[in-house]
Amino acid sequence: MDRVLKVHSNLIILLPKGESSVAVTLRLARHGTRSKPFYRIVAAEKSKKRDGRFIEVVGFYHPLYDPPRVNFKEDRVKHWLEKGAQATEKVTSLIKKAFPGVIEQREEARRKRLIAARRKRKERAKNRSKAV
Repeated sequence: MDRVLKVHSNLIILLPKGESSVAVTLRLARHGTRSKPFYRIVAAEKSKKRDGRFIEVVGFYHPLYDPPRVNFKEDRVKHWLEKGAQATEKVTSLIKKAFPGVIEQREEARRKRLIAARRKRKERAKNRSKAV
């Protein structure tokens, strides 16, 4: 039996039984002509093609301007990052420039969770060795 996962207000994805979520990534989708590219910053399923189907456009990147122009929907970027979306290297650097501290806060929270998990594992191992 398939599970229904509502990713966005107008997008419903059927998941095979046992699969818990969809891997979403924030990445660049190339548009424009051969010598005049511009990019949409999109939230897309990881398995989809670079310029293929996406869930939502969260910004634009125009690299040909000096300095390059970047436009984000801040609330949507934060929404997807909170949901666990992974950003590509380029998108991560653009987010860091546009919203200082957002990525750093996320990385710090992740680091704290990892440290807490390591402490719990060490404590459990110590308790097991005492019980034996």
